[in-house]
Amino acid sequence: MKRNLLLFSALIYLFSCQNPDTNTDTETPKPITFDPIPLKYPETYYDSTQVDTLHNMRVKDPYRWLEYTSPSTQHWITEQQKTADQYFDQIPYRDMIRQRVQALWNYERLSVPQRVGEQYYFFKNEGLNKQDVLYVSDQPNGDGKVVLDPNKFSTDGTRSLGTIRFSENGKYLAYQVSDGGSDWRTIKVLNLETGRVMPDEINWVKFSDISWYKDGFFYSRYPTPENGQSSMSANEFHQLYYHKLGTTQEEDELIFADRYNPKRNIYASVTEDERYLILQVIESTSGNALYARDLTEDNAAFVPIISEFEHDFEVIGNNDNQLFVLTNYKAPNQRLINIPMSNPEEGYWEDIIPESEDVLQSVQVANGQLIAKYMHQARNQLKVLNLEGELVKEIPLPAAGTVSQINCSASQQEVFFSFTSFLKAGNIYRINMANLSVELIKRAKVDFDESPYEVKQVRFESYDGTSIPMYIIHKRGIELDGTHPTLLYGYGGFNIPILPRFNRTSLNLFPVILENGGVCAVANIRGGGEFGSKWHKSGTIRQKQNVFDDFQAAAEYLIANRYTSSEKLAIYGRSNGGLLVGACMTQRPDLYKVAIPAVGVLDMLRYHKFTIGWAWATDYGTSEDAVEFDHLLAYSPLHNISYEKYPATLITTADHDDRVVPAHSFKFGATLQQKQKADLPVILRIDSKAGHGAGRSTQQKIEEATDVLSFLFYNMKEKVIYQNQTTTTK
Repeated sequence: MKRNLLLFSALIYLFSCQNPDTNTDTETPKPITFDPIPLKYPETYYDSTQVDTLHNMRVKDPYRWLEYTSPSTQHWITEQQKTADQYFDQIPYRDMIRQRVQALWNYERLSVPQRVGEQYYFFKNEGLNKQDVLYVSDQPNGDGKVVLDPNKFSTDGTRSLGTIRFSENGKYLAYQVSDGGSDWRTIKVLNLETGRVMPDEINWVKFSDISWYKDGFFYSRYPTPENGQSSMSANEFHQLYYHKLGTTQEEDELIFADRYNPKRNIYASVTEDERYLILQVIESTSGNALYARDLTEDNAAFVPIISEFEHDFEVIGNNDNQLFVLTNYKAPNQRLINIPMSNPEEGYWEDIIPESEDVLQSVQVANGQLIAKYMHQARNQLKVLNLEGELVKEIPLPAAGTVSQINCSASQQEVFFSFTSFLKAGNIYRINMANLSVELIKRAKVDFDESPYEVKQVRFESYDGTSIPMYIIHKRGIELDGTHPTLLYGYGGFNIPILPRFNRTSLNLFPVILENGGVCAVANIRGGGEFGSKWHKSGTIRQKQNVFDDFQAAAEYLIANRYTSSEKLAIYGRSNGGLLVGACMTQRPDLYKVAIPAVGVLDMLRYHKFTIGWAWATDYGTSEDAVEFDHLLAYSPLHNISYEKYPATLITTADHDDRVVPAHSFKFGATLQQKQKADLPVILRIDSKAGHGAGRSTQQKIEEATDVLSFLFYNMKEKVIYQNQTTTTK
């Protein structure tokens, strides 16, 4: 859920499209009535006998059968897909929106370069490639030549590239491949000198990095799942292995396993000087134990540094036997400490960068200095400090925005980073660490004119009086008359900050809405990581309702200040943000016209029983605890649907989502279709050969964005501009 990837977009000037209702550009377009599109939902079997007794309470689960892979479930999915297709086909300007979304995606997109030896590796997408392609060049802004093209993994673009890691000598590239968006990965190895893929192949890898050491690498995996159980069964007994090049997976050495605690995950990394193997052991998405092994000593044991799971500890580098560790222990806004491995006990720790009023989001070592990324008022700052933690220089950034990626090395003088904001796509910059000069090396050229729009940050009070910040983006000088179509976006979970990004929703939605006179808003609600661990924890478990209250208050602010009205307000969120939308629309259905819960966690009583769901308990709690059960039941979207007038609802999921399994959306959609009392649609959009989000092809993103925008505009009864023409209402 932490990974997760999000993008925006825009709609208006279509240069090559023709009005399908006219023969000339000057002919008056046919009016659109925005009549309800006829819908006949698929029949869904209601099993009245499926009842659980939890803490002396009977809880019905009539659509439990949709959790299981079966011919009946597959038939139901197919019928829901047909219903969705028939609905979208009747939205008159859908093709126009598709062409505009495609134009917004059709620009050269580059990743931050990574220097390996004397060469620079980077990903590039020419615009509409299904998947990004890995290139190499002698210059960080050169055209380069192809190293690895994931578009050749499959004909339909549904096999994608995951984590990649270069060997220390630059000879090999280990890379992960995902099929259909699944979190399950296969590791392969490319010989960069010959260009050939080696016979080495590691299967059933999940939630793992690749850490090179000598002539092999460390990786983590679960036991091979039983047939048919890979997409739903709980992920347990994560183990660390070492693979030596030229051997089979069966010969891999087991390095670390916990036989007594199946619900712990193991993440390994090797320090840049290859002295220490670092283990982070987690029980959830917050807090980790920390161990280190000295690789210069034969048969050395792992030294426990932290054995508890209450706080976060991340090793970002070392200076000989001194570990640099980023932590929120005794520092909710995080600090950087020095832990000597000769005496790793807390009494010997020293602060390098003490905690401040701003959250210290990340630190990296570059050329004997520290690159520190801070969050200040839900935006990034970038600072260079020496190894004693003294400020050397603050790196100027173009606007209120996000430093989305930093690539550097402790031994190199170059630091590369990407900067983006709500109105600017990611530009690539280089810092010369010798003189700390900053150079723009690649500018993103998007078909979007940012000049007519402005971004403002406001604050509003939540229901308990807490001050919450929110970004609002709209055309300059708009009249605040309550008529603007508005999209409110939020997340509110897992200590993840929601900062200004051009691709804030992962689908390029914002530009389209802005170009059509709309307003976009991003609320930095509790549960996220914008203001440190206290902000995060105030939106978890028994305080989870704070998250929903903050979002409802954000909606009320937009309405009270005449940006929009309940008839023109849509809410959107993905994953934990899908839970946010599901909870808010069931608690306050009167407040919104459109609700779009995407790949959402919607059954809060059973989420922990599937795949990696057990790891989210530190944010949610579980129904196995009597008190937590009461809190979960009070807001669980699935269990709070009644016979009520709900907003027009578009539920999106994917058949290969093995993180937030699609059964969440299936059961929620079936229940909502049964109980919806308003004359408004409940559409279940199910992607095929796709997962939770990572690795989706460009075409899949374009199609989903098209349907989301079409659904949003049509149900708000909003006209859409295209090619100097305007759709009108009667």
